[in-house]
Amino acid sequence: MNASPHRLTQEQQAAWDGFIRMQEKLIGRLSRRIQADSRISASDFIVLAKLSAVGGQMRFMDLTNSVEWEKSRMSHQIGRMVKRGLVAKEDCPEDGRGAFVVATPAGYQAIENAAPQHAVHIRRLFFDVLTEDEVAAMAGISAKVLRHLEKQPD
Repeated sequence: MNASPHRLTQEQQAAWDGFIRMQEKLIGRLSRRIQADSRISASDFIVLAKLSAVGGQMRFMDLTNSVEWEKSRMSHQIGRMVKRGLVAKEDCPEDGRGAFVVATPAGYQAIENAAPQHAVHIRRLFFDVLTEDEVAAMAGISAKVLRHLEKQPD
């Protein structure tokens, strides 16, 4: 049975619902485990992982865009992390309105402590139940959808 242009087919709806539920459960469990293992939040982990992947420093708006967060959410997150000494904000000399977010030594230590357990949990909760072919298919599907999204307006 074909769906109208305004509705998903049953198969599409089931696939979408399963994807969303899987994502919610995985992120929820990973968030709780990161917090229990390392005493940093999942949001802290995301920010610190992004910063450490690019040498420890990013412009505020580039960081915000890279994790697909709203500006206000990132601002509040960075404020909390500054208070705990995980990151610092530095002025951008080329742009008086811009700022850099910089990982501090404590931030580097936090991500270094959290990353190994994070990988253990991802393997246990996600990869351990998939075959190599399923992992390859998941990677291919993700890449294809991401390429498509890059072409779409927000």
